[in-house]
Amino acid sequence: MSSEVMASLKKDYIYNLMLKGKREDGRAFDEHRKITVQTNVIEKAEGSAKVCIGDTQVLVGVKLQVGAPFPDSPDEGVIITNLEMNPLASPDFEAGPPREGAIEMARVTDRGIRESGAIDLKELCITEGEEVWIVFIDVHVLNDDGNLQDASCLGAIAALMTSKIPSEREGKGEDVKMPIRDIPIGVTLVDIGGELMVDPGLAEETVADSKLTIASNKNGSISAMQKTGEGMLTQEQLLKAVDMACAKAEEIREKYLLNI
Repeated sequence: MSSEVMASLKKDYIYNLMLKGKREDGRAFDEHRKITVQTNVIEKAEGSAKVCIGDTQVLVGVKLQVGAPFPDSPDEGVIITNLEMNPLASPDFEAGPPREGAIEMARVTDRGIRESGAIDLKELCITEGEEVWIVFIDVHVLNDDGNLQDASCLGAIAALMTSKIPSEREGKGEDVKMPIRDIPIGVTLVDIGGELMVDPGLAEETVADSKLTIASNKNGSISAMQKTGEGMLTQEQLLKAVDMACAKAEEIREKYLLNI
């Protein structure tokens, strides 16, 4: 049986389940798979976290080094986010430079942190116009079973919340905690046959008409939004998606991050 026929049968199966108000794994449409968050898992990093959403696993490390600020923000630190899709994590991943999907996920993760003001970047200034702390956020995909984006966003903020600025190592004084001001959480939804489902599994991602990631902050404001896929979302769907994403973000924030 060809891969095209298999894909068509899979889409029909998932669509028919949706018509009955069901999903492959028995979850409700607004229900995440089991989430686990472990912090301080990389000894040599300034901060780190391992996040599992179902069988999807990512490892995030945060490193800091002293460097020059951007010319248009001479008194602010710098954030650089990278995401690596290891071929061992999925047969669909290839070795080599980051591909478009990895670059996009890194940008969405970065945007959620940057636009939310999660880090007080002015506190990362050492000497205005000369030296600031550069924050490197490195996301490594360990296993892909769908919804890498939410795992990456959650792993990044969890790692940052455990990070310390290594001032002593650089002869800049005593180590201090990363100046965290907000806790943005990314929530991804897919549209399958007009129904919105959070935390898509790999098969659901494959057959979805469109996918939408919304990163929201503690006060409910949105710091990032990214849509992929050829399907169109109605205004009603978009508003519903925002409400669902903000509600799930608050639930995740309270359950997994407030005690870090």
